[in-house]
Formats: sequence, structure tokens, C-alpha cells
Amino acid sequence: MPPLVSPPLPPVVDAPSTAGSTEPIPFPRAQEPPVTSLPQAAAASAAEPTIGPTGRPLPQFPVPGPVSGPTRARVVSMCNQKGGVGKTTTTINLGASLAEYGRKVLLVDFDPQGSLSVGLGLNPHEMDLTIYNLLMQRDISVEDVVVPSGVPGMDLLPSNIDLSAAEVQLVHEVAREQTLQRVLAPALDQYDVILIDCQPSLGLLTVNALTASDGVIVPLECEYFALRGVALLKTTIDKVRERLNPKLEVDGILGTMFDGRTLHSREVMERLVQAWGDKVFHTVIRRTVKFSDATVAGEPITSYASASTGAGHYRELAREVTTRWPAA
Repeated sequence: MPPLVSPPLPPVVDAPSTAGSTEPIPFPRAQEPPVTSLPQAAAASAAEPTIGPTGRPLPQFPVPGPVSGPTRARVVSMCNQKGGVGKTTTTINLGASLAEYGRKVLLVDFDPQGSLSVGLGLNPHEMDLTIYNLLMQRDISVEDVVVPSGVPGMDLLPSNIDLSAAEVQLVHEVAREQTLQRVLAPALDQYDVILIDCQPSLGLLTVNALTASDGVIVPLECEYFALRGVALLKTTIDKVRERLNPKLEVDGILGTMFDGRTLHSREVMERLVQAWGDKVFHTVIRRTVKFSDATVAGEPITSYASASTGAGHYRELAREVTTRWPAA
């Protein structure tokens, strides 16, 4: 039997020596994406605007500058005949945010429930004079009724259940729809902004507020039943503009209690923008427990939880509304 012969092995080739060399040994590398410079990245980011919760590009609103010289107050009503949509919360926190930006603000509690007064720490049973006395007694002036709100630059005309009698008593007055406009006239030169918190109805008190106002902000909960009632409110605003106050305009529709995690909130917001277009504020107030906590504390969220998202939303709203007002 012939002996087994192993196949010849290939010759051994020594690898190149790296001793004494400073060159690194090359290794294959995966394909990497092209490197984008910082200016190019910034330009790309600027070319793609941020889409806000309303589904529209979100603009950047400038901080309002200081008020120069004497001005006539912009009178704005917070109006919606549905309750629990955020009228009082918006009145308090928008007023406080405007005061932070150097505006002198007067809040008018025009709801017999007195929620605005309670929300600023007042006891409705311990008030000597209220907006009711200002409406019904000719010897009472704004200076007699106004009280400090606890926020620098912001005052309050308080209210309690007595105001419910005014709606009945005003029926027999001459020019009853202009009563609030008449009593607020002396305050127009003393403030930059007057915010009126209306009751959740479209009765005589609300008509008084609309007649005295330059604009209306409609807080609207992002919920189906709240959306249905806006058409009726628009009819009332149109009638007041036609018959009593030609200068009245809708400053904007404000989405409140928005929860972007739910399809329902997003759908309501989409319908709202379809119906009202640019009248819908870009700023949206999201749900947060801090609003309830601030109410219990009797102060605005801008001071109770200054760094919270809710405070930031109302500061943004203050910047946005001042861009819509002719002089603020």
C-alpha cells in the first residue's frame, strides 16, 4: 500500500510588520451618512415650521412692548353660554399675564356666582360693595367698588349673588343694555385692559357686557357639546353688533381643557378651525391639575406655579392677543 502523502501547503507569507510605524492598520468601515454642518441643520429646521395643536403652523409671538402715553382701555368679554369651559380661569390668568407684561388690568366679575372673586381669594359674604351697587346706585363710583386682586397691576370689581337681582331690576330701566357701559366709562382712561367675566347664559347681563365691549374671547372646551353651542353665541354677538354695538368683534376662539392624547379633542379642534378659521387662537390651554390648585390658593397660576405649562400657555395667549388688538 503506497504511503499517504499530504497535499502541499501554500507558502507562508509574513504580514507586513507594523513595528516602529505610526500608521494605523486599516479596517473596513460601514457607509456613514453625509455630515451636515450646523448652519445647514438650522436652515433645514427653520424651513419646517412647527405644527401647533390646532393643526396650523405655530408662529412665534413677540413680547409686547411697554405702553407709551395715555391709552383708552380695550374692553373684552369672556363669553360662552355653556358653563365650565374656562371663562373664569381665562379671565384671571390672562389678566395676570397681561399685568406681567406691563398692562394695567381691571377684572370685572359679572357673574352672580362670584367665581372670579372667589378665585382671587375674596369671600363673597364679606363684601360691602359689589358690581351690583355700581349698576343700581348712581352715587356709587368705580373707585368705591374696586379692590386690589393681590397681583401687581391688576384690580377687581367683585360680585356676589346680589347681582342676580340686577337682571330683573334692569328690565324697567331706560337703555338697560348700556348700563354697564355707562358705569365703566370713567375707568377707560385708568386702565389698559378691562376683562369682563360673563355668566353662563345669554341674558341681559351678558348683553350688557357685549354692549360695553370692544371684543369677545370665547373660551371653548374641546368637547362636542361645547362645540354645538358656539353657533347660538355667534347669533347673539351678531345681533348685539347690529343693534347696540357696531364696533364689537370676535377677538378669538380659545380652545381649553385640550388633551392631545385623545382623538375626540383633536377632532373637536379640527372642526373648530374648519368653522372659524383664523379666529381660533394658535394658543391652546391644556388640562393640568395646577389650575384647580391655584383656584384653591386664591391666586393666578402665573404666581402659584409660575414655571408650570399652564402659566406658560396663558403668557403665550397674552402675547397672541396683544398682536390682534389694535393698540394694547
